[in-house]
Amino acid sequence: QVQLVESGGGLVQPGGSLRLSCVASGNIFRINAMGWYRQAPGKQRELVAGITRALSTNYADSVKGRFTISRDNAKNTVWLQMNSLKPEDTAVYYCNADLIYLRDTRFFNLEGWGQGTQVTVSS
Repeated sequence: QVQLVESGGGLVQPGGSLRLSCVASGNIFRINAMGWYRQAPGKQRELVAGITRALSTNYADSVKGRFTISRDNAKNTVWLQMNSLKPEDTAVYYCNADLIYLRDTRFFNLEGWGQGTQVTVSS
């Protein structure tokens, strides 16, 4: 069984910083792309940042210059460093991974999601 577990959310004042972490565990053979999504109340889930296995990154326009995504392939871990946070960054943040796992000698593709971590930016 594959699990993605996020941590690091919380309440922060505008202008503050948070660092989210996501660790993937289980019988994982390989993780390709990883990313962070967010969903605010009443809105659709949106991509915040993505990173390939080769460490190429992409960001939503709304977070460019403020957020940084990084990963450690050996540890199956992805981070999101969030600086200069704004109230509009308030949302539940989800980790996402495009991965291959092994079960009963067979390989399977999976798009995995974490359970989400709440980020609230408020004074």
